[in-house]
Amino acid sequence: MNASRPDIASLAGRRVALWGWGREGRAAYAALRAAADGLPAGGGDDRFPATLTLLCSEAEADEARALGDARLRVETQASAERLSAFDVVVKSPGISPYRPEALEAASRGTRFLGGTALWFASRPDATTLCVTGTKGKSTSSALLAHLLRAGGHRTALTGNIGQPLLEVLDGQAEYWVVELSSYQTGDVAAAGVPPQVALVTNVFPEHLDWHGSHERYVRDKLALVTGAHPRIAVLNAADPLLAEAGRGLPRSEVRWFGHADGWHLRGDVLWRGGREVLDTRGVPLPGRHNRANLCGVLAAIEALGLDAVALAPHAAGFRPLPHRLQSLGVRDGLEYVNDSISTTPHASLAALEVFAGRPVAILVGGHDRGVDWSAFAEAVRARPPAAIVTMGQNGPRIHALLAADAGCAGYALRQAAGLGEAVAQARTALAGGGVVLLSPGAPSFGAYRDYAERGRHFAALAGFDPAAIAAIPGIGIA
Repeated sequence: MNASRPDIASLAGRRVALWGWGREGRAAYAALRAAADGLPAGGGDDRFPATLTLLCSEAEADEARALGDARLRVETQASAERLSAFDVVVKSPGISPYRPEALEAASRGTRFLGGTALWFASRPDATTLCVTGTKGKSTSSALLAHLLRAGGHRTALTGNIGQPLLEVLDGQAEYWVVELSSYQTGDVAAAGVPPQVALVTNVFPEHLDWHGSHERYVRDKLALVTGAHPRIAVLNAADPLLAEAGRGLPRSEVRWFGHADGWHLRGDVLWRGGREVLDTRGVPLPGRHNRANLCGVLAAIEALGLDAVALAPHAAGFRPLPHRLQSLGVRDGLEYVNDSISTTPHASLAALEVFAGRPVAILVGGHDRGVDWSAFAEAVRARPPAAIVTMGQNGPRIHALLAADAGCAGYALRQAAGLGEAVAQARTALAGGGVVLLSPGAPSFGAYRDYAERGRHFAALAGFDPAAIAAIPGIGIA
């Protein structure tokens, strides 16, 4: 196998397994099966693996077996010994390569790749604009695609935003906007195909359970610029970690946003250096942090050699994404805002900032990844909301931290067993006027399949149609 460019063709004659059967796993299966079917018959090791092994959970196994593919061997044990039997394991993004069994297999020579690596290695001529960041990556990706399309460019919007890259392996586009989570950035580096542009919005602690430590999370997140070596890295000058990282990228041209010499905000006004470009109050991007990401998007467009100043006004026609500071409407004097995508305390604080000056009951808590909430406690002591309702697995830990803080006297502190009770507690705390804000600052794992299901449940509890809030506009090629 070509170590520097692991494209799909390079898997021929190798012992290959798939690990995970979510949408990414199914996309990898379809791409590998199509590759096998497209080669001349010959048998043996000369053709692409005729039989694929899928390692998955018991729950996923029945769905996979229902395909009736005699060439797909389905197994439900992914031990170190079993993983070591393969040359290459194509794993789903949610499976951490730092799991003990994966580390042991890797030490024995098994190579772990994601579908992202296979796509990049198989499409070396694609003009890619990769977007990552702890927060803002989905909105930035969608906004970038929106503006490129407004300029008449056939553009793909794909990746972590909701469409695995391997689903569009043969698609044709002038530009490929690819959203990447921290689970996928290393795959771009592994592919050995530098992106044209890499945009990083910010970096702060998240997904510590997958990465194992804050240091490893930062390293993995920054692999998009430190390991993938994009031609141009577009970085947020206001982020200390990015400011430091940007000084050590000798193989990339670095362009900054959030800096007076480039794209930046002064109040609500967007500037390009000393040139005033746009009053952002007409742009449907709630929160200053979202409008700051518009600066990054325009810097990325400029990195392509396009006229970003001319395209900037088209941001006014952008359709905001669901579950991201999404106002559902008003019921009985209360506005319900769905920010279910919020999975860090930092994101919860950014959401509170959007509604500064209004009575807000914020719902926080979910899957416990051991993230420190001390900065959140300090911030709400200084600028208290009307109420904080804790819930979920880490709810008791957050509640105990806030209850022990003398500053909690500035707001009502409530505790709930689940989302339904939390909404009821928020209504009571606001007494008929204000904002019920779901911005959990934690993942949804355990209680919900994903953040979208959590957001739909919130909408139903608030009295709105869950189906009407769910669609992400613009995914695919257009």
